[in-house]
Amino acid sequence: MNNSSDVTSVLSWESFNIPPGWVYPAFILGMLCYCIIVFCNLVILLTIGMEKHLHEPMYLLVFNLPINDLIGATALFPALMREILLDSKSISYSACVTQAFCIHIYASGSVLILTAMAYDRYLAICCPLRYRAIMTNAFLLKMIILIWILNVTMIIVLFLMVLRLPRCRSFVANTYCDNLSLVRLVCVDTSANNIYGLCITFFLQVSSIGVVIFTYLQILFTCLNNKQSDAKSKAIQTCATHLVTFIILEVTGFLTIISYRFESFSPQVKKICAVFGLIFPPTLNPIIYGLKIKEIRNKIPLFFTRKVASF
Repeated sequence: MNNSSDVTSVLSWESFNIPPGWVYPAFILGMLCYCIIVFCNLVILLTIGMEKHLHEPMYLLVFNLPINDLIGATALFPALMREILLDSKSISYSACVTQAFCIHIYASGSVLILTAMAYDRYLAICCPLRYRAIMTNAFLLKMIILIWILNVTMIIVLFLMVLRLPRCRSFVANTYCDNLSLVRLVCVDTSANNIYGLCITFFLQVSSIGVVIFTYLQILFTCLNNKQSDAKSKAIQTCATHLVTFIILEVTGFLTIISYRFESFSPQVKKICAVFGLIFPPTLNPIIYGLKIKEIRNKIPLFFTRKVASF
C-alpha cells in the first residue's frame, strides 16, 4: 500500500485497438467531429451573446447549453485523438481526474440546464401573463448561478470522496476517465462513494424527468385548449426542440449506463456506447437549436454578414 502513489501516478487504459490502416482516417474523422462541435456551439454562443434581441430568458438559458457541451467535448476529444494517433495507452493520474471531473460537470450540467429550460417553457406557454413578472433578469441570473453552483458542488463532493482514498490499481477499464473508473482504482471499501453517486443520479434523473413530464403535460393541455393556431404552432415547435434534445441526452446516457452494467457486451461495443453521450448531444444540440428555433436561425446569417462586413 505504501507504493500505491507510484503505482497510480501513471495509469493505463483501454484503447480502441484500431487497425494500422484506419488510424489516420479515424483521427481525421475525430478531429472533424470535434471541429464541428466547437464551430457550431461557438456560433450559437456568439449569436446569442452579440444579438441584443436574443437577450431573453429562453435564449440566455440556451446560451448555457453550448458552454456545457464544449466542456464535455473538450474533456473527451483531445485525449481521444492523442490515444488514436499515438496509440497511447497511458494517462497521468492528475489528467485522468481532470478529465473525469469535466465529464461529470458536463453530464450533470446538461440535465440541470434542460430542466430549467423546461420550467421556462412551462411559464411562457401556460402562464404568459405572469411570465415577465416571474422570469425577471434577477430571477434568471439567480437560476443560472444556482444551476452551476449546484452542479459544481455535487461533483466536487463526489471527487473529494474518491480522492481521499488510497489507490493500489493503475488500470482504467474505459476509453476515458470518469468517477467509476477512479473508484475501481481503490482497494478499500467504497460503499459511501457508490451510495453518494447513486443519490446524485437518482436526484438528477427523478427531478429532471419529473419536471419535464409535469411541464409538458401542462403545455400539451394548454396547446390543445389554445384556439390561436400561430401561438399553438410556435409553442409546439419550441417545445419539440427542447424535448428532442432531452431525449437524445437521456438515450445516450442510458446506453452508457447499460454498457457499464452488462458484462456480456463486447469490449468494442462498450467503448462505442461510452463515447456516445459525449459526441452526439454536443454535436446535435447546436444544430437542432440553430435550425429549429426561428429567432436563432434568422440571426445567425445576420451575425456572419456583420462579421464579414467588419473586415
